[in-house]
Amino acid sequence: MTFAMTMALALLLDWLFGWPQWLYDRVGHPVTWIGRLISELETRLNLPDATRSYRILVGAASSLFVVIICAGAAFLLQALVPDGMFGVVLGAVLAWPLLAARSLHDHVADVQHPLAVGNVERARDAVSRIVGRDPAKLDEAGIARSAIESLAENTSDGVTAPLFWGVLFGLPGIAAYKAVNTLDSMIGYRTEKYEAYGKLAARLDDLVNWIPARLTGLGLVLVAQDQQHAWQVMRRDAGLHRSPNAGWPEAAMAAGLNCRLSGPRSYGDRLESHPWVNDGAPDPDAATITRALAMLKRCLVVTAGLLVVLAVLD
Repeated sequence: MTFAMTMALALLLDWLFGWPQWLYDRVGHPVTWIGRLISELETRLNLPDATRSYRILVGAASSLFVVIICAGAAFLLQALVPDGMFGVVLGAVLAWPLLAARSLHDHVADVQHPLAVGNVERARDAVSRIVGRDPAKLDEAGIARSAIESLAENTSDGVTAPLFWGVLFGLPGIAAYKAVNTLDSMIGYRTEKYEAYGKLAARLDDLVNWIPARLTGLGLVLVAQDQQHAWQVMRRDAGLHRSPNAGWPEAAMAAGLNCRLSGPRSYGDRLESHPWVNDGAPDPDAATITRALAMLKRCLVVTAGLLVVLAVLD
């Protein structure tokens, strides 16, 4: 049995069960465990009065330490996994919490439901849980854009990328990826506090997401109604995005939904100007979010099918 079959089963477990609240209440979640380690190191090492060179150095060292600890723990677990079908099932159970397809779907659906019935305040509250921008300044189109952009980007970060590294290297691959992604989400910001300390974390995240982001974009193109148009828009607009990777799935989804994404946005008191992705298309609404969730499901089916094919061919 291959890592591909293990990852296919892990994806199925994630989609069927997510990460149940009762389980979270009892043991937490691997990402929260990683987050506590990152936070503890950052509090002790990211000294505000230290030189920039020192903060870059200790930030790089702490980031590598977190990745090595996570990959090493997963390597030890994988060494205990037996061969055969039982090993595939056990490996899938261990990989399951490191995927986020069901959580991603449900969080975006939580935005769609109130927006569809005109409850803008509740939709703002729901979208504030998945994006960093100021929800108070978002109109209905802005709320829908934020939800769809998060869906597109996190289809790569929360599904394709961990599966990709899991197929290549098993549990150590998926655990190391999750460590890098969590590091970036916590310290990979271009702010005074984190720009130096989180520099390596941000660069590592760009590196490990380079291939998965483009694979995600391709997957979304394949499930778009007009595949040729989606391909053209993705190739044209992916590079307009502020991220070297997120533009690929975002542009593919924008074209597949016939809406525009990205554009100017507010973060607290800052207004950042960004070009539109799929400019000229209409703004999204609640119905567009529904179609985006349908695209996600079709993309997951294609991904699962590819994993099964890889397992059979191995």
